Amino acid sequence: MNSKVTDRIATSIFYLIAATIVTVLVGLLGYIIFHGFSKLNLEFLTSPSSSFRAGGGIGNQLFNSFYILFLTMVFTIPLGLGGGIYMAEYARPGKLTNAIRTCIEVLASLPSIVIGMFGLLMFVNLTGWGYSILGGALALTVFNLPVMVRVCEDALRTVQRDQKEASLALGITHWHTIKTVLLPAAFPSILTGAILASGRVFGEAAALLFTAGLTTPTLDFANWNPFDSTSPLNVFRPAETLAVHIWAVNTQGLIPDVREVADGSSAVLIISVLIFNLLARWIGSVVHRKITASK
Repeated sequence: MNSKVTDRIATSIFYLIAATIVTVLVGLLGYIIFHGFSKLNLEFLTSPSSSFRAGGGIGNQLFNSFYILFLTMVFTIPLGLGGGIYMAEYARPGKLTNAIRTCIEVLASLPSIVIGMFGLLMFVNLTGWGYSILGGALALTVFNLPVMVRVCEDALRTVQRDQKEASLALGITHWHTIKTVLLPAAFPSILTGAILASGRVFGEAAALLFTAGLTTPTLDFANWNPFDSTSPLNVFRPAETLAVHIWAVNTQGLIPDVREVADGSSAVLIISVLIFNLLARWIGSVVHRKITASK
């Protein structure tokens, strides 16, 4: 068998693998969206859920998901950016750096259920907060931090060294070089990674089962006092997210239209994650073109 035939066979196998992956993904997404799309309307997206009667929505769960996502990224981005800068620019090769890198890799490979149990111990029991939005956000920060550190580190390392060396040659300090040269050049990749991490957080359920809880109190969206128990902004209240709601409805749901609610919630979750991914690619390309002045 000559090299040309071997190359064609290998190419055909890779095309077949790619086509299989795309087919499975399209089939899965199509099935979920097809069964849940008929349920999607403004009332379903804004009305509170029901425990016993048919016709409930996902308004509170959808708000909780975005609120926890916002708090998680508020914690994750600064810590991840700082860790990435340290690993890329300040960490010297040696045993300490190798140990830190190993810890990051181990933390990134932990199952989310383990993070949830850690969050239950640290942010629910030890702090005395009980099930809370803040506990869920901190648990997801632990879950997402290794990914953000690696994204920031890789983004900074991909910046051409000539830019850094030219800045240092002009007498600019190392930190000022990082702030004015490296970070702007790496910003598109960091932004893309942050948005992709947001999609990962939005669809997380296992870690939130043990930290944010399975219930949501009656919320008054006209009350924006973050210290009031009925305020949606209260970070110490329990908060069932959309992903947790899908699990709860399928396993413990008593409502007559449990299948319709589960299908509609799953469609919203899938569409939201798709939007996060498409938004990451689009924003990343737009920012890259503006910074590099490329077409």
